[in-house]
Amino acid sequence: MTDPVSRWRERAGGAVLLDGFHALKHALRFGAEVPVAVTTDRRATLALAGELAPDLTRALDALLTEVSLTTYASLVPRPHPTGVAALAERPSREGHLRTLARLPRTAPVVVLDEPRNLGNAGAVIRLAAGFGATGVVTTGTLDPWHSTVVRGGAGLHFATAVERLAVDELPPGPLFALDPEGEDIRGVKLPDDALLAFGSERSGLSAGLRARADQLLALPMRPQVSSYNLATSVAMTLYHWSTGAHTAP
Repeated sequence: MTDPVSRWRERAGGAVLLDGFHALKHALRFGAEVPVAVTTDRRATLALAGELAPDLTRALDALLTEVSLTTYASLVPRPHPTGVAALAERPSREGHLRTLARLPRTAPVVVLDEPRNLGNAGAVIRLAAGFGATGVVTTGTLDPWHSTVVRGGAGLHFATAVERLAVDELPPGPLFALDPEGEDIRGVKLPDDALLAFGSERSGLSAGLRARADQLLALPMRPQVSSYNLATSVAMTLYHWSTGAHTAP
């Protein structure tokens, strides 16, 4: 049988790095195929599973291989405090595209328009998974499956459809784009099949996305406050959708 380190090195090029116990936990819960997982302390990791994820204790017991700290550090670019790492097979792009395009949708798709910050993208994916969004789509050059994004998303990429698309490839549905010049979101009821678009952290919405938008919406904000964090904006918008709110601002 191939040892776990050799198996890791064979698969590392095309696999998704699950960095830390929580990323591995979430990936397994949402059906990820995980061919190899390592830990620097098997007993401690299984004890943590017993405390935080008893539903996965048996699976982790069969999956985890203990390695030295030196070996672990050679496998991951930034060792996680839990001393756990794994590789997972990336979900089918075709399957994700079918999920995103399928109508009627029961939850919105979040669109990040040319995002720049990997950690912010991960935080948004984590939020979207928590709200049960259909998926998260990014435009531009950022890879939403980059290991730093997966780390920021705590492995919850496997709980929703995550893909990178051009603006003209976005799935069907009314597109509501967040912009300071838009209509107050509190007066608008967001439909389940909506695309909810958010501009980049520095430059806002691209011209292409703005032209594609059906309506611009603005989040309530105190005067002289310039902006919210991207993940905060997404959380406020998804919460507004989830409550079905439609009130005069």
